[in-house]
Amino acid sequence: MMRRRRPLMRAAVVGGVAYHAGKKVQQGRAQDADTEARLEDLESQQAYPAQPAQPAPPAAGGISDAAIEQLKQLAALKDQGVLTDEEFEQQKRKLLSS
Repeated sequence: MMRRRRPLMRAAVVGGVAYHAGKKVQQGRAQDADTEARLEDLESQQAYPAQPAQPAPPAAGGISDAAIEQLKQLAALKDQGVLTDEEFEQQKRKLLSS
């Protein structure tokens, strides 16, 4: 009689282990799907941040865009001969100091 019980007990243990392993695999897949959904949600939030537009950074050396435009206009006037070198330098110092 002992011979018959051992194969049955063995089958019961193997079946129980297989069932438990299957449940763990299923739980792992569900957890992976949940994690993947959270990651996709975070990525979509990062793709379109709800931040106000930031002002343009100042140009190199802290000179504003308006000052650069005025310097270009002064340089054009100097090239045309309307301003002398001294007048150009004077106006340039005024723009850069303010």
